[in-house]
Amino acid sequence: MADPSSYAPGFCRDCLADTVADERRCHACHSPRLVRHSEINGLSVAHIDCDAFYAAVEKRDDPTLADKPVIVGGGTRGVVSTCCYIARIRGVRSAMPMFKALKLAPDAVVIRPNMEKYAAVGHEVRTLMLQATPLVEPLSIDEAFLDLTGTARLHGRTPAKTLAVLIRDIENKIGITASVRLAPNKYLAKVASDLEKPRGYSVIGKAEALTFLAGKPVSLIWGVGKAMQDTLSKDGISLIGQMQKMEKNDLMRRYGSMGARLYHLSRGEDMRVVSTDDSSKSIGAETTLNHDVADREELEALLWAMAQKVSRRAKEQGYGGHTVTLKLKTSDFKLRTRATTLEDATQLAHRMYDAVRPLLHKETTGTKFRLIGVALSHLVEMADGEEATIDPRLEASTRAEKAIDRIRAKFGKDAVDRGLSLKAKD
Repeated sequence: MADPSSYAPGFCRDCLADTVADERRCHACHSPRLVRHSEINGLSVAHIDCDAFYAAVEKRDDPTLADKPVIVGGGTRGVVSTCCYIARIRGVRSAMPMFKALKLAPDAVVIRPNMEKYAAVGHEVRTLMLQATPLVEPLSIDEAFLDLTGTARLHGRTPAKTLAVLIRDIENKIGITASVRLAPNKYLAKVASDLEKPRGYSVIGKAEALTFLAGKPVSLIWGVGKAMQDTLSKDGISLIGQMQKMEKNDLMRRYGSMGARLYHLSRGEDMRVVSTDDSSKSIGAETTLNHDVADREELEALLWAMAQKVSRRAKEQGYGGHTVTLKLKTSDFKLRTRATTLEDATQLAHRMYDAVRPLLHKETTGTKFRLIGVALSHLVEMADGEEATIDPRLEASTRAEKAIDRIRAKFGKDAVDRGLSLKAKD
């Protein structure tokens, strides 16, 4: 977010020369890509993500696609995983059913996702991030939070300039583009993620946080999913600015512990640190069995129970994941892990279960197991309820799971269950 003052400090994103007065082009290299902000030299937390990542990788690998609308997706669910900016201009969006996308862009080139290739490119991006700072918190294969506090002496320049060098290196060395948001904390860096894309560099300072957030919808607050939006709407709250006028105790009285989060985030206050802890990269659940089990139906029931635990934790933490992993340990303590990758992220128990159930079938050939578990990885931020609109074919099962979630929230986690879990409780 550009500072309105033309005299605010700043620099040229191409040559890093400091800006002078109200110049519109760099006085050193004549580039128009200048960034200015009154707080730019004091900020060090950033959110970086690659622009239309999957589509960008495909265009890089096939130059004939450069000027064409490209959609990555399709497959069994028939939805858009991502699309290039040419397709976005036509109205195509991620999670849109493919038949709708092709009506908007009938000349689009549709490419099936190649997660192995994307993961490899994502690893290259991560390597460059780690050269800028060791404090990198991945959110998915192409985005992360970075904290560059204390790196000025190492690089000989401010964190803001180091970020400009980083996204320039991603473009020059890897062949795709990225955008950066610089802010006082993780929340403000993330909420600015749609500003100035592609090849963007936006800055939000502490002084402007209240004004910037005031007119934004409450859905922009991390953890506010559809159910919470409905609750707030019934109370007449639809904009973040309305929360800014409320007392913390009032919000907590109405919404419990969530009220404290609403109070602080509505004001742009976020005490979370950029974490490199590997445990934040996956969400899992496992159970050691009282007796070794070989029966497929009993293992399926246990698998469903583990998928539900992971789903509940994912929803509570505000994440979905692309990769679902089955974990098994045999009676002689040998570990088996089998994974499958989904075209779009999920936090729903029934999708996780459906993804790994075939993997379980391949393993249940008479072998006895003493442990079973499920893990969700390649995480992305996802509010509870966000996934429900992705695929019309999942609406019925998604509505059923949401209904179960609501009943459990009111009466406890054991209040209701699908029949599949009953065998596991016998």
